[in-house]
Amino acid sequence: MGARPDITAWRPRVEGIDEVFHAHFADHAYPMHTHDAWTLLIVDEGMVRYDLDRHEHGAPSSVVTLLPPHVPHNGDAATPGGFRKRVLYLNTAQIDADLVGRAVDRPVLRDPRLRLRVDQLHRTLERPGDELEAQSRLALVSERLAGHLWGDEPVAPQVPDSRIAYALRDLLDQHFVEGLTLREAAERLHAHHTHLVRAFSREFGMAPHQYLTGRRVDLARRLLLGGMRGPEVAATVGFYDQAHFSRHFKRVVGTSPGHYARTGSASY
Repeated sequence: MGARPDITAWRPRVEGIDEVFHAHFADHAYPMHTHDAWTLLIVDEGMVRYDLDRHEHGAPSSVVTLLPPHVPHNGDAATPGGFRKRVLYLNTAQIDADLVGRAVDRPVLRDPRLRLRVDQLHRTLERPGDELEAQSRLALVSERLAGHLWGDEPVAPQVPDSRIAYALRDLLDQHFVEGLTLREAAERLHAHHTHLVRAFSREFGMAPHQYLTGRRVDLARRLLLGGMRGPEVAATVGFYDQAHFSRHFKRVVGTSPGHYARTGSASY
């Protein structure tokens, strides 16, 4: 009997990602199968061998693999000890359907920067409450994937501009407590979501999710010094839970919410 696999799977609250799948397989071999979504795969340990459209490919830890929807493929370990992988199943709206054929021809993407961005996206998805950050990272990943698949026919990127950056900042200021999705912002501002991320980051030197988190932490500081308890503050300013609040507060302020609140009780 083979070793029991170590698997974690969930559906994040991030539009465009149908499923996140993390697995460590010692001896599992996938039969030929298909998915309705784009399969974005990175391998952290070992190597995966697979057949796609009757051609054999390999997925070592240094590359990103993109398998198109509805195209049969299999997969098994190409190294002793199995493999550890992380997979994102991307909704078909994330990548132009016209690129399926190109993905069949070139499923292996040797791009260290893309590999890093996919890794960062996975790490963000593991933290409930950071959905805007995940949406921003997904937008940049999808853009880079499309760039690889278009090859010598790239879509010209939109030039970031100040007007859309300030418009997004105003929108975030209005909704930083309840939050908003990147798609909602794009629809209200009539701009592509990737353009929003790039324009904002270029103009202000931080990503939209960093700005939103900073606004929440700033309000939390005032509430804590005003005597409101930490759990109530977390809910009031829009954090997912106390752990989410504490992690971001400490990263921004340099100390925990509890310690910060206690300093407000001192006499000066």
